[in-house]
Amino acid sequence: MSRSLVVKVTCGLDAPERCNQGFTVAATAAASGVPVSLWLTGEAAWLAVPGRAAELELPLATPLPDLLDAVLAAGSVTVCGQCAARRSLTEADLVDGVRIAGASVFVEEAVREGAQALVY
Repeated sequence: MSRSLVVKVTCGLDAPERCNQGFTVAATAAASGVPVSLWLTGEAAWLAVPGRAAELELPLATPLPDLLDAVLAAGSVTVCGQCAARRSLTEADLVDGVRIAGASVFVEEAVREGAQALVY
């Protein structure tokens, strides 16, 4: 049984340190070979729109676009379906490789045997 990590980020520009921490944990796990699923909900949904992740600037932190790219290269990134709908976002509006899915998919990933879920 291999362990996997599901990271849900619920904030964006409104809480840059917490947001960046979630992305950093997900990217670090992905770079370490851990299967990672990063979920973007609430204001974090905007960060999946091309160019928007670059708007989050945090001194001494890895730029968010680099962290997003690292997760996409080795794991998956999902925007919450309801969050996307409330913001009139479709998959065509998002960075290539980012999907939209609902709560049932999140629950399936989070309760999978060997999974660890973290929420930021």
